[in-house]
Amino acid sequence: MQIIPISSPEFLPYGRIVAEVRGSCYAALLKDRAIQKEVEYIPMDPALQTLSDTEHIQVQTFGCLPIQRIREQDAVDLLHKAYDGGINFFDTARAYSDSEQKVGAAFSSMRDKIVLATKTGAQTAEGFWKDLETSLRTLKTDYIDIYQFHNPAFCPKPGGEDGLYDAALEAKKQGKIRHISITNHRLAVAQEAIDSGLYASLQFPFSYLAGEQELALVEGCRAHGMGFIAMKGMAGGLLRDGLTAAAWMAVQENVVPIWGVQRESELDQFLQCIREGTELTDERRATIERDRRELCGEFCRGCGYCMPCPAGIEINQCARMSLMLRRAPAQAWLTEEWQAKMHQIEQCRHCGHCIAKCPYGLNTPELLQANYKDYWEVLAQSRK
Repeated sequence: MQIIPISSPEFLPYGRIVAEVRGSCYAALLKDRAIQKEVEYIPMDPALQTLSDTEHIQVQTFGCLPIQRIREQDAVDLLHKAYDGGINFFDTARAYSDSEQKVGAAFSSMRDKIVLATKTGAQTAEGFWKDLETSLRTLKTDYIDIYQFHNPAFCPKPGGEDGLYDAALEAKKQGKIRHISITNHRLAVAQEAIDSGLYASLQFPFSYLAGEQELALVEGCRAHGMGFIAMKGMAGGLLRDGLTAAAWMAVQENVVPIWGVQRESELDQFLQCIREGTELTDERRATIERDRRELCGEFCRGCGYCMPCPAGIEINQCARMSLMLRRAPAQAWLTEEWQAKMHQIEQCRHCGHCIAKCPYGLNTPELLQANYKDYWEVLAQSRK
């Protein structure tokens, strides 16, 4: 095996997403197929840590899905504040409406200072190229560091009839993407991606509510030299304490979390972690244990893959309403607007559409009915 230091000029073109994160390799390839030689990660000498930011990814990173909900200038200001505070890894997707456009507006003049990840939901090679060219244009860049297949129902592989992986290899050969990665919500597809040895990293839902199966995926990635990117670190909004979530993530080996950020107050929590560090205190451990007790078993993560509902039900909120009523100020969910949305559950056709699409195998109609019953009981109690 040839040993190549992270600072080596030979390594840098392929090592932009190598990160010294708690002394382990983040999303770099231990076997870099682009240069057809094995490389071993060597922790960066402290004297070299002042090199370009793209050689060092902060443990706290920025998920760009929520910025599609705010004005462009507000998004640009938020992204700049994140960068100024020490965050240099930004994850977006073609499916996130105008998120890529906002990221491009923020960083086009400083592209070499950040690590950029985006995703394609394409099902064919033609769709892949269309998405990639659109992403390059809207992000105002000529390359993407981590290009991810976005929650495919199967694991793309070379020679597949869909042509997706072969298209990705060609895009990498052309220098338009640096690393081929995958995101998923399905345990079977995630495991297949790990076993295939084809991907630089896996992005998968992961929080301190994770069970043995999710922890096994993390270990599988570590053993195969893959990075593990944790999405939904706040369990789709069910967890309320960002500092506790970040402290738990900080002790997970080979895991880098993507924090979805929409508000400055949310960002401030994670910037605080960068400035002050995070410690998994006894108080935070107690919070984690309490949340695990309350949220054990089957519950809706709010991922939205069951949407749209043929009956017009806002499933990704209504199917977890009982949890939201108890984990956030209840009055915000008892408005006339939300009452109308909960009434829509009465129109459920039991068509099975949501069951077929749920990556967690939930019986969504049953969850909807249970949450419906509980909602009106809570509302009645609030009026007494």
